Amino acid sequence: MTDPIADYLTRLRNAIKAGHRVVEVPASNLKKEITRILFEKGYILSYKFVEDGPQGTIKIALKYDPVNKVNAIKSLTRVSTPGLRQYVGYREMPRVLNGLGIAILSTSKGVMTNKEALGQKLGGEVICYVY
Repeated sequence: MTDPIADYLTRLRNAIKAGHRVVEVPASNLKKEITRILFEKGYILSYKFVEDGPQGTIKIALKYDPVNKVNAIKSLTRVSTPGLRQYVGYREMPRVLNGLGIAILSTSKGVMTNKEALGQKLGGEVICYVY
C-alpha cells in the first residue's frame, strides 16, 4: 500500500455508504491524530485504540442522525498525495465549504485543523477536506 491515509479515508467512506456503525482501520500516529480531530469536531461518535500485534487498530463508531439516518460526514477528500504534496502557508489557508467544513493539516506543531493553524499562523501539508 503506497498511501495509508487514502486507505483510511476510503475505509471510512465505504463504511458510511454501506451504513455500518463501526469501522476498524490499521493504526498509525497520523491516523490517530486525524481520528482525534474528527471526534473533537463532531464528525464521529467515538473511537478506541486497540493494541493488538505490532501496529494495532482504531475502532471508529460513526455518527448518524437518528431521525433520517444521515451520516455526519458528507465528504472526505484526500488533497495531498505521495505523488503530489500540497503545502500552504497561513496566508493561503483553504476554506472548506465557505468555513462550514474543515481542512486537516500536518504542521510543524502537529496535526490540526485549518482554523487552529490560522490562529497560530502556521502553514503545512493539507491532508484532507472534511464536511
